[in-house]
Amino acid sequence: MAPTPQDDRSQGVKEESMASQTATRPISSLLLIIAMQTEALPLVNKFQLTEDADSGFPKGVPWLRYHGNYKDLKINIVCPGKDTALGVDSVGTVSASLVTYASILALQPDLIINAGTAGGFKAKGASIGDVFVASDVAFHDRRIPIPVFDLYGVGLRQAFQTPNLLKELNLKVGKLSTGDSLDMSPQDEASISANDATIKDMEGAAIAYVGDLLKVPAIFIKAVTDITDGDKPTAEEFLQNLAAVTAALDLAVTQIVDYINGKRLSEL
Repeated sequence: MAPTPQDDRSQGVKEESMASQTATRPISSLLLIIAMQTEALPLVNKFQLTEDADSGFPKGVPWLRYHGNYKDLKINIVCPGKDTALGVDSVGTVSASLVTYASILALQPDLIINAGTAGGFKAKGASIGDVFVASDVAFHDRRIPIPVFDLYGVGLRQAFQTPNLLKELNLKVGKLSTGDSLDMSPQDEASISANDATIKDMEGAAIAYVGDLLKVPAIFIKAVTDITDGDKPTAEEFLQNLAAVTAALDLAVTQIVDYINGKRLSEL
């Protein structure tokens, strides 16, 4: 049966009520979306989380959920897991969108944290190991040269603003651009430049889209593994720095979660 206008209005009132309640009480539930298990496992250990065999996700999907309590927070870390055919991490916007949507429905988080590694641009001041909080997110590989559709393709969204957190932890801030390729074509480079991005990843803007759609605020924490406008091949530099940069990401996310504990969204 199709939803009636009354059903739609009721759902809208319900979402507004939930958002209002979340804004006036301390944050109690965090959802961390992390693309690669290598990036996630140090945080799983840090927060002493347990893998949930009965995740509440559809049967047969490779998605992984780790959960537990840390201080006053209920924490869920969700990863897309390994591709069922090839056995590699399911990186990219499609997997990120799916796990974000399913996790919001199943877990009802107050706040999403998308944590992961990213490429950085030295022309914008990024260096290996830097950790950035994204101020805005957009796509750089959805080119639709038709009026208004072009804006839809870019999909520019502002991340949830955390001025107090940034000041307290002295974190770097930059714009994030998202695409489904690790390398950067000339067309991508032009779009990234138009996005004024300091960092580029393969998931952020997709997660922002789903969070915005379902009215769940999201912040984006990205640690730089490779210099996209540098001299070294991107894949080589990424693999060379992944372990060390993941440690820097682990430290930054822990500090951020510690800061969030006991605070309302409006206090971030």
